[in-house]
Amino acid sequence: MGQLAKAIGARIRLERKGRNLSQDALALACGIDRSYMGRIERGEVNITVEKLYIIAEVLLCSPSDLLP
Repeated sequence: MGQLAKAIGARIRLERKGRNLSQDALALACGIDRSYMGRIERGEVNITVEKLYIIAEVLLCSPSDLLP
């Protein structure tokens, strides 16, 4: 996948760990399959803007905080 997807995934992981959330807990709160959340964090998929906003809401941050 592209560098952008990897950079966004890394930012999501950083924010998640900063809030002491497990990948499972974040996925459950977002209504996203756990394995898909792992693929997002590894930058293996391009997420939609909608999913980016959902993840940001759960992480209590702005969607722009998740962009490189």
